Amino acid sequence: MTTAQSSEHPTLHVTLPAPSADGPVDGVALVVLDRPDVLNALDFALIEALTDALEALDRDPDCRAIVITGAGDRAFAAGADVPELARQSPTSLTVDDTFHRWERIKRVRKPLIAAVRGFALGGGCELAMSCDLIVAGDDARFGQPEISIGVMPGAGGTQRLTRAIGVARAMEMVLTGRTMRADEAFAAGLVTRVVPTAETMESALQLADSIATMPPLAARAAKRSVLAAAELPLPAGLRAEREAFFDLFATADQREGMRAFQEKRRPTWTGR
Repeated sequence: MTTAQSSEHPTLHVTLPAPSADGPVDGVALVVLDRPDVLNALDFALIEALTDALEALDRDPDCRAIVITGAGDRAFAAGADVPELARQSPTSLTVDDTFHRWERIKRVRKPLIAAVRGFALGGGCELAMSCDLIVAGDDARFGQPEISIGVMPGAGGTQRLTRAIGVARAMEMVLTGRTMRADEAFAAGLVTRVVPTAETMESALQLADSIATMPPLAARAAKRSVLAAAELPLPAGLRAEREAFFDLFATADQREGMRAFQEKRRPTWTGR
């Protein structure tokens, strides 16, 4: 891996994947939210930098999976930057349209993994839920406490939380602002796995590495199909899945994978 830090956005650090096996985790990019003095609160500039970084990684042929985490050991991201948000009005939020970037994050084709230690609240919980998998340390706390400052979730919290854990539990969390412990979040289906806090990053990188060893076109198609399951009726979802399955038979990776299986050897994926 090689490390690249944007001078324009010093609160976001991106570690790029190595194009060969030289790096510790080949094909995996690491994105770190770095505002630990405010628990990695997501101001508009950080969201902009994060969106731009993720879209650049999505275009990078050397990148096959992306891990997002927060600097420090207290928070993944403890929500929005409240002083900045307090200055907004319906007009400024509509005209500036900063919130469209949340949907752009969800459109990233490469698998996204959130490595969560400490608080993932408000926008931090919404960012974690925008990822495809969540690895949580056992100190992680998830929540949508926006109601306690007079508003409600606005970056997908009411929609993604409800789809993840159901109406009853999501309604309680959104209306009371209570947080959910890592073990409870795992039992509810919000997170992929819970590990000892000190092992959070190692576990997330190992998971990303496992994904990065898979054929990238198939991984992207599989991600797209799984996400469609939450939005499409079953017949439409089955049609979309079948079309994606058929399309993969036009790829070199499909031919290589099936040939390697028959020849009892490890396949070499080219992403073509």
